Parts: sequence; C-alpha cells; structure tokens
Amino acid sequence: MPQLMIVTGSVRPERVGGAVADWVEGVAEADERFTVDAVDLRELALPFMDEPAHPRKRAYVHPHTIAWSERVDRTDAFVFVTPEYNYSYAPALKNALDYLMHEWARKPVGIVSYGGLSGGTRGVVALRPVLQALGLVSTGANVEIPYVSRQIADGVLTPNDRQTTMLPMLLGELAALDGALAPLRAAD
Repeated sequence: MPQLMIVTGSVRPERVGGAVADWVEGVAEADERFTVDAVDLRELALPFMDEPAHPRKRAYVHPHTIAWSERVDRTDAFVFVTPEYNYSYAPALKNALDYLMHEWARKPVGIVSYGGLSGGTRGVVALRPVLQALGLVSTGANVEIPYVSRQIADGVLTPNDRQTTMLPMLLGELAALDGALAPLRAAD
C-alpha cells in the first residue's frame, strides 16, 4: 500500500491547522488506499534551513535533515494542510520543502487550505510554483475551507458538504497519480 504523508504546515501556538489535519487524517485512514504518516511541522521542529550544501547534492550533515530526508523519501504521496498567511502559505511549510529536493520528485501532492474568505486559495496559488519546481505533481482537486474557525468546535472540524465531497476526490487523484508515477520513480 502506498504511504501518504499528511503535513500540518502551521506551527503557530493558537492554530486551527491541527483540527483540519486530524479531519484529513481520519478520512485518509478510512479510505484504506494508503498507510498514513502524519507530520506536524511544529513537532518536527526543523530549524530555519541550516544545511551548508544545496539540497540537490544530498550531502546532508545534520541529523534532523537526514531523518527528514529518509521520511520523505519513503513517502509516495502528500497532502499539505496549509493556512493562508498574507496571500501566501505558511513559512514553516516553505522551510520544510526547501530542506530537500530529489526526495519530492515525481510524487503526487494534494492541498487542503484554510483561511478567511478565500479559504486559502491565494496561498495555494503561491505554493504551486514551488511544488512544480521540486517535481511534485499536483492534483486538480483541492479542498478549501473558508472561515475555517466557524467549522471548528472543541478542536474538531465539521466539514461542509463540498469539503466532504472534495477530500475523497483528492485522495482518489493521489492514488491514481501514484500508480502512474511509481514506475517513473523506480526508473530514476
């Protein structure tokens, strides 16, 4: 079974991203097409990029980078759960992406975004060129959660009908893309 990494991109103390990621994780586990690896960037606690060499060399010297590289390398597909900050995405997510290069290549990625009126759409628009530069292949389906705090009570997200429909579609696309891309990764 392919491994799906769900990455909680916000590290803020008073964030709602944990509730969103918990919902995504629950749906992904119930889907049963993936084994799920949930990564909370707050817990991962990568320092601001501190490797001396460019990631394309894979000459990592820090244990945190080596561990992150190994974890991403053994993952087949990703879902990034990210807020929108100032018309962009979370800086901790950018840092986690920038630590590596080859480990991301030819792997599918879906995005679950949240925020105010736009539901994180502007952050997704800023994130897409970075994903493409790293060789990740994006799904067409995204899950956008506008006014996210209105859907959270007692730390639990209650998705609306659209979100309940879109997340399984996103997971289906990830599974299909993984099937198409896995032979290409194996040939690398």
